[in-house]
Amino acid sequence: MSESGLPILGALEARVLAVLAEKAKTTPEQYPLTLNALVAGCNQKTSREPVMALADAEVQAGIETLRGLDLVVETYGAGGRVPRYAHTFAKVYGVPSAAIDLLTVLILRGPQTVSELRANCERLHHFADADAVEGYLDELAERTPPLAQRQARGPGAREARWVHLVCGPVSEADAAPAGLTASGPLAALEKRVAQLETEVADLRAKLEILVGP
Repeated sequence: MSESGLPILGALEARVLAVLAEKAKTTPEQYPLTLNALVAGCNQKTSREPVMALADAEVQAGIETLRGLDLVVETYGAGGRVPRYAHTFAKVYGVPSAAIDLLTVLILRGPQTVSELRANCERLHHFADADAVEGYLDELAERTPPLAQRQARGPGAREARWVHLVCGPVSEADAAPAGLTASGPLAALEKRVAQLETEVADLRAKLEILVGP
């Protein structure tokens, strides 16, 4: 816990929480999520940085930790046969939904510029312009303790990158990008692959509901 009483999460718990927050917006018809759907969301190979390969038991352990922090609740729903999980991210951290969406994308995709965040958040929340994104980020950075941080602009970079602080303080070295950002045809291909993988994950979640455990 931080001095303010807010939880400081590990990477596993942050991934689980962010996937729940993401899927609540992108696939509301399947939300709350089953363990299988949550594991699939945690282990997506695109739109995730870093990519993880978590076992069911690891995700279940993360769920239990988050339940102990009141960040996740378990429910069976009307006539449900398997437990499902929902998040209380905004309630516990006391920030607006749009700010939670920004934190979610930062947790799932790593450090990003304001422009990247606006684009990557589109399925969760539509920001009118870059100033709206930056306004929420500034509010997160000014909290005590801060929940987001602007990194120094790197050599040749046009924009500074932002990082989340849900897992505690982050150094400049920790937040440095692993490699060059893709551009041109490669970037378009990666975007299309990410979209297809998301669609496949959504279809699997729907099939799980129809077929049952």
